[in-house]
Amino acid sequence: MMNISQPKPFTFEGGKRAVLLLHGFTGNSADVRMLGRYLEKRGYTSHAPQYKGHAVPPEELVHYGPEDWWDDVLTGYNHLKELGYEEIAVGGLSLGGVFSLKVGYTLPVKGIIPMCAPMYIKSEEVMYKGVVDYAREYKKHEKKPEEQIEKEMEEFKKTPMKTLKALQGLIKEVRENVDMIYAPTLVIQAREDEMINPDSANIIYDQVEADHKKLQWYEESGHVITLDKERDKLHEEVYAFLEELDWSV
Repeated sequence: MMNISQPKPFTFEGGKRAVLLLHGFTGNSADVRMLGRYLEKRGYTSHAPQYKGHAVPPEELVHYGPEDWWDDVLTGYNHLKELGYEEIAVGGLSLGGVFSLKVGYTLPVKGIIPMCAPMYIKSEEVMYKGVVDYAREYKKHEKKPEEQIEKEMEEFKKTPMKTLKALQGLIKEVRENVDMIYAPTLVIQAREDEMINPDSANIIYDQVEADHKKLQWYEESGHVITLDKERDKLHEEVYAFLEELDWSV
């Protein structure tokens, strides 16, 4: 069996303005790494935590849930504070986008960038299928033999998945609180999103109370918009939005 080097949390220090970057459910810090590098070159510092049970064997994932990952988000925010960054913007992909909104009505932020963030609750069956697909892909990536993968998958499917119910609860909670957000918000949504209902973007945009808010559609991108074919445009638009914010530094 191969030992794969796994993505790790990162901090790229590029300037006095800081951005907390948050990955998605079953994703990892690599989802937002290119964006972090781009911002670093343009004078922004970024930090991306990695949620517990992510970028490790999928058997680990089931032991954790949104409360644990919210703790990871708060730890990431505090990590930037401890490094001396007073002003922090937050952006996130998918579940990370949901968390970026929650950060927006919980903590002081300069701006918020939810990307392909779900506001509709998916059935547990659909979510479960996503986790099973993720587990199988992970095992293939480890170059395990096919029969071993199937055997491990049978075991994996016996594990109870309390996480999914909790994820539904988190999305509901955040959706009910979006109108508590007053920080400038850039909503980014892929038109070809195969994972979530793209109308989520309209809900966020309509309900955020910020005077400064924008909704940007990406016509040719799928759910993992940060790694898709329009990512250069995404980088530029995120940077342009950050430049418009009222930083004191």
